[in-house]
Amino acid sequence: MKRSLISALMALGFAMFISGCSTMHMGWTAMTGQHKLDDKAMDAYDDMFTKVVEYGDPARAMMKEYKVAEDISGDDVKESITALAEEYNMRVTNYVKMFTKEDAKPNEVKEARIWSLCSLHIAKIFLNYSRYFGGFMPCRIMYVQYGNGDAYLITMDLTLAIHGGYPLPPEMLKLAQQVKTTMEEIPARAASGDF
Repeated sequence: MKRSLISALMALGFAMFISGCSTMHMGWTAMTGQHKLDDKAMDAYDDMFTKVVEYGDPARAMMKEYKVAEDISGDDVKESITALAEEYNMRVTNYVKMFTKEDAKPNEVKEARIWSLCSLHIAKIFLNYSRYFGGFMPCRIMYVQYGNGDAYLITMDLTLAIHGGYPLPPEMLKLAQQVKTTMEEIPARAASGDF
């Protein structure tokens, strides 16, 4: 009994040491490299990590969500996003109605749709800067409706893509902020039926 208690305490101590080292390493890396990063980088990472701890869902921590008004259907949202994309000089590069399940339970997804939007001019500039920005392209908006009628529009929070590393050149920063604003305003407006 005494031996197993000592073994358990040693295992716990080792786990705490390992996790503490990881935390210390993250802190050290952030502090020693912070002078190179965008001024908003640490706040952006802190905000994301706070959401991960709060919800336990890393995907949720990287997204923005807009509740769709009760009287707005998926078809209404489709019309709205199509019209708004044109207003914001974005191209709808793809649209897919993923599925509809008529007999969905209240907390089960009944309908899902996804739009891909892009500014080809801005995309080219960012790809020339770093091909890895291609992982964010095209920007997406997801429509999810549950069996109880609740519906949401979800899009990626682009804060880390913009501010999470070294500062972007001024012209690129301006374009990135333009895309971020666009990808927040289109779903916000579509969720209320705005055209």
